[in-house]
Amino acid sequence: MSIGGGKIVIATHNAGKLAEMRELLAPYGVRAIAASELGLPEPEETGESFIENAEIKARAASDRANLPALADDSGLCVEALGGAPGIASARWAGPSRDFGAAMAKVEEALRAAHASPPFKAHFACALALALPRGRVQSFEGKVFGELIFPPRGSLGFGYDPIFLPEGFSRTFGEMSSEEKHGIPRDGSPSLSHRARAFQIFAKTCLGGRTGE
Repeated sequence: MSIGGGKIVIATHNAGKLAEMRELLAPYGVRAIAASELGLPEPEETGESFIENAEIKARAASDRANLPALADDSGLCVEALGGAPGIASARWAGPSRDFGAAMAKVEEALRAAHASPPFKAHFACALALALPRGRVQSFEGKVFGELIFPPRGSLGFGYDPIFLPEGFSRTFGEMSSEEKHGIPRDGSPSLSHRARAFQIFAKTCLGGRTGE
C-alpha cells in the first residue's frame, strides 16, 4: 500500500506528535494535515492494543476527510507495573494532559508496588495508515530503557523526561528532536519508538527512501 507524495491526514490532536510526524514526513514531499485543522473529532479508543487503537483513529480520519490518514498510538510500558500505563498512557495524564502529574503517578505506582531500580520500561509506537473506505496497514516500533526520578529535561513531551534509553546517559527530555527522531542514512534503526515505526512505514509506503 503506497501513498507516494500528496496530502495525508495525521489523525492526532496532540501537538507534540503532530510536530514529530511532520518532521519525519517532510523529506518525502508529503503534506501533513492535522485532524484538528480539519475539525475531525477524536474517536473513542476501544482497542486492546496500540495497533488496534491506531487503526481505529486512522480509519475514522480517512473516511471523514476522504484522504489517506496516518494515526499513531503510543505509550510507556513499565515492567514492574505489568506493562502499565501502556495504552492508557494518555489517560494517566487526565483530561488536561498533565504529564507532570502522570509522571508523578508512575513514581507513586512504583513505590506502591515496592519496586526497586532499575525500573525497566519501554516506549511502544504503532502507526496505522488507512485509505478512504479501504485497506489499513500497521507498523510498530519499540525502544527499551529505564525510568529515572526526578524527571530531567524540558524537551520532547509526555513521559520523555523520565525515560532513559539503553546506552545513553540523557533522558528523551534532554535530547533534541534530531537525536531522537533522525533517520540514519545507513538504514540502521533510529532511536525513538516513533521513528522506528516510521522507518518501516516509509520503506513500505513511501518508496523506501528512508534516510536519503
